[in-house]
Amino acid sequence: MSNGPSDSKGFETRAIHSGRDFVGDTGTVTPPVWLTSTFEYGNPNGFDYTRSGNPNFRLLDRTIASLEGAAHATSFGSGVSAITAVVSTLKSGDVVLAEENIYGCTFRLFAQVFAKFGVEVRYVDFTDQASLEKVAEHAPTIVWIESPTNPNLKIIDIAAVADVTHAADASLVVDNTFASSFLQRPVELGADLSLISLTKYTNGHSDALVGSVCTNSDEWHEKMTLAQKALGLQPSPMDCWLTLRGAKTEAIRMERHSSNALAFATFVEDETDAVTVRYPFLPSHPQYELAKHQMAGGSGIVTVDFGRSLDDTIKMVSALSLFPRAESLGGIESLVCHPASMTHAAVPKETREAVGITDSLVRFSVGIETVGDLIEDVRHALQA
Repeated sequence: MSNGPSDSKGFETRAIHSGRDFVGDTGTVTPPVWLTSTFEYGNPNGFDYTRSGNPNFRLLDRTIASLEGAAHATSFGSGVSAITAVVSTLKSGDVVLAEENIYGCTFRLFAQVFAKFGVEVRYVDFTDQASLEKVAEHAPTIVWIESPTNPNLKIIDIAAVADVTHAADASLVVDNTFASSFLQRPVELGADLSLISLTKYTNGHSDALVGSVCTNSDEWHEKMTLAQKALGLQPSPMDCWLTLRGAKTEAIRMERHSSNALAFATFVEDETDAVTVRYPFLPSHPQYELAKHQMAGGSGIVTVDFGRSLDDTIKMVSALSLFPRAESLGGIESLVCHPASMTHAAVPKETREAVGITDSLVRFSVGIETVGDLIEDVRHALQA
């Protein structure tokens, strides 16, 4: 297999040209989908059974590693499968020190699955300097953060957390899903692992489930490869093909997501009675300067607390016509989510509210439609 375009090439060039191999004598510009469960023994590329490897996996892995600025990438069946792969490397008695505003499915996985195997998870606020200073006191095996976080869009200083994590002889995992590989590359900022749900911005079309773990560590890469095979966490060849296709337009989509979301967030902040509006590239964001330094754009998520009752919030969300109510994000189409009743319903109410996930909080995934139409849709829903 060829090495593809060098890392000195631009993001867009690598996204388009990295995933073209195994073309044989056909000259096909777009590689096919290898819909096979097994391979004839002794083939030149060492494939044997799709659970432990498939050409579509390899093409996607190499492309994502390049886009994330990492030496290795391993693809999984979903973002949660990627989380499972990482946590499966832990043993009873190990401590995970996690950001308190964490993805609801990650919280559920820790609390309802891995807690039974003796993995302890402790939650802190990683935007608080005091928390950084006390990382070593927890003796963690892994430090787990998201930046931006879901759904409150806290921006965490990845390089600073990497420094204290490594000083504590631990590994740093950064969930990069909300930022995307185009806007932020955690491994280049010092993270040991960059975990990303490729389902979202990388694929961009809401038609495939894939996750990935990227790293510069040969040891971590071996662990992820074993988890993919031994735990049956592999993606489907078709979903890999769809995601590789989506990655080719990630750059231009992320530019539009970011410009639309900034205009949308500015409207909500300036022209509605919202209590709080969170968007990383709004000057009012608490970590605005850090976001501008750490990210190439603000991405496509806007989180708003409208300060209304639960019933009124649900009515407003239901009145939207261009924002289907759905739990995902990152597709070309806009979506709206009510975290308290959807993505974070598994988190106890008192825990949710302690980190700012109130009943009146709404998360908008701003797509690439005409932004004026999205603004008018929200304006109408608020009036209704």
